[in-house]
Amino acid sequence: MNVRETKLPGVLVLEPDVFSDERGFFLETWNSMRYVKAGIKGPFVQDNVSFSKKGVLRGLHFQYPQSQSKLIQVLSGEVVDVAVDIRKDSPTFGQWISEVLSGANHRQMYIPSGFAHGYCVTSETAFFSYKCTDFYNPGSEGGIIWNDPDINIDWSMEEPILSSKDADYPRLKDIRPEKLPHMGSL
Repeated sequence: MNVRETKLPGVLVLEPDVFSDERGFFLETWNSMRYVKAGIKGPFVQDNVSFSKKGVLRGLHFQYPQSQSKLIQVLSGEVVDVAVDIRKDSPTFGQWISEVLSGANHRQMYIPSGFAHGYCVTSETAFFSYKCTDFYNPGSEGGIIWNDPDINIDWSMEEPILSSKDADYPRLKDIRPEKLPHMGSL
């Protein structure tokens, strides 16, 4: 497995070993010994799958104070996956990275607690899967508007399809500081 660090400390891109032949392929999507050695902490307590059509943008989501780390992969299709550092005392606060994840490239992205997450579907459809280190908690749910000009994410899409909730999220600068994590709180 190849593990690549990003400019956001703790956010990792993983390329699992894929064994292919004329029948198809095989890969491990989680092996606690390998992934812990790569710096990915568990335990994971919840797995989620979503299906979306082209142009759907989900995010930017986070939970605080009941934060979640996520191990993300695309089973079929392609997405632009984004992580934004929202730890208010972080030297990379407000910075983002993106990675193309697809069923063809088998890449995974690990997003630790303290980051907002979102993705936009660039293929006709996409099956998206992710593991979480804590359970979904509506009382800890938060979000940032997808087109926050201060963050300035290049989604490679002008008019995404959004849920009403995602369309109504505030800009990062408008979120009260007590609603955002800090590096020591995670």
